[in-house]
Amino acid sequence: MNYSTIKKTAVAASLVAALGFAETAQAQTPTVFGGRGQYRTWSIGVQGGITTPNTILGGQNGFGQKVGYFQNKVGEYYGLTIRKQFSHLFGLELEGNRGRIKTYNHEMVTTPETANGARSAETAVNWAASLNGVFQLGTIDFMRRENAVNFYAKVGMGVMAHNPVQYSTTDFSGTPVFNNEGNWGEEVFGDRTDVGDRDNRLTGFIPVGVGVKFKLSEVVALNLGYTMNFTDDNLLYGPVRYDGKQKFSNLYGGLEFTLGSRDKENLTFTNPVATLYDELKDPSLRNEVEALKQRVSTLEGTVDQLSKDSDGDGVSDKFDKCPGTPAGTVVDGSGCPIKFPEQQLTDGTVSSGYYAPIQFEFDSSVLKTESYATLDKLAQELKANNSNVTLDGYASAEGTEAYNMNLSNDRANAVKQYLVNAGVSASSITATGYGEANPVASNATEEGRIQNRRVEIKK
Repeated sequence: MNYSTIKKTAVAASLVAALGFAETAQAQTPTVFGGRGQYRTWSIGVQGGITTPNTILGGQNGFGQKVGYFQNKVGEYYGLTIRKQFSHLFGLELEGNRGRIKTYNHEMVTTPETANGARSAETAVNWAASLNGVFQLGTIDFMRRENAVNFYAKVGMGVMAHNPVQYSTTDFSGTPVFNNEGNWGEEVFGDRTDVGDRDNRLTGFIPVGVGVKFKLSEVVALNLGYTMNFTDDNLLYGPVRYDGKQKFSNLYGGLEFTLGSRDKENLTFTNPVATLYDELKDPSLRNEVEALKQRVSTLEGTVDQLSKDSDGDGVSDKFDKCPGTPAGTVVDGSGCPIKFPEQQLTDGTVSSGYYAPIQFEFDSSVLKTESYATLDKLAQELKANNSNVTLDGYASAEGTEAYNMNLSNDRANAVKQYLVNAGVSASSITATGYGEANPVASNATEEGRIQNRRVEIKK
């Protein structure tokens, strides 16, 4: 086998392997909750059949150039297969065969069609081995619970060792006019002196075929198929006048035996649609799904109870110690109103225009919706009296002082921007951030930290 054959063999084998693994990666596992491990995926097969020196694609073959001179003659062909099924769509198969390929001339013509005047030829295939990708195309029982008939196609790459012999008679008898075990030199057929003496010729070939499998039992399947074999050899039948790549085909039947435990289903005959249906309709699975739905419903009810906030103060009813607080009331972590000391004016009287601090969420300078009513009222008062206001922003003690300083400044400016958008002159508003300074409650508790995340309003 020359370098060109070796190179083609390697390329084709790589292609078959790539197709196989790509198909395996793309194919969905034919079950919802299981995997390939729950199926039987290995099988061996025995097969036998006949060969012909042509294919259904037609075209010219080497032994006999003129149509009608040389005729097909069947030869025996038999072998073994080992297959690994990767999904219900694809498997890899190692195939080995041996047998004979025959052809002859039924008419005695004046001009022989071979270089040495042969009237018949037979090629002994001592062994042929190939690696095939097997693609399952479908089944006529697809909607049944269990497939029984599968159609498939295969393509691969292989190597064969063969020995051609040519005779001067049409009955494959008498003294050979050419024998591969003899001389391949000039005295046999002219200037072809590159072969030399040998018992076998090694030739690369590409098998391409189709077939159908019938499930006879959980272990045995009947396998019928047809394969075209395209060789890389122009001397498949010995020396001939037509110097082209030769081909032959084989028609076979055989039995395939699935390996593994009978408790597992054969992946080759798995019906993925039926498997999905059966598993989804399985009583135990349906009970489990219903139980899961019940648990989810109970959990949703618990979440609804925990999140229910009847008075809208931001504290759920389950944890609200002061239910029914008026809308807009500033509350602490337990839902109770926060009490601030009354603001004293310079004359010692209590200001009737005092506003409670504006509260913020942790690490946020975004205004809460419950603050809008307070700020709208403040904006109206500032515009009506043409008065000034000071906004002092603060933060709780989490984080660094520098970060909290910026956060408190952002909070003060968020209140200022709201007032400006409401029509208050920006020049009448002073916004300053003081970081963690002047806490109104302890930063050691969450309730205290909630009170410290604020902007104080001073008029």
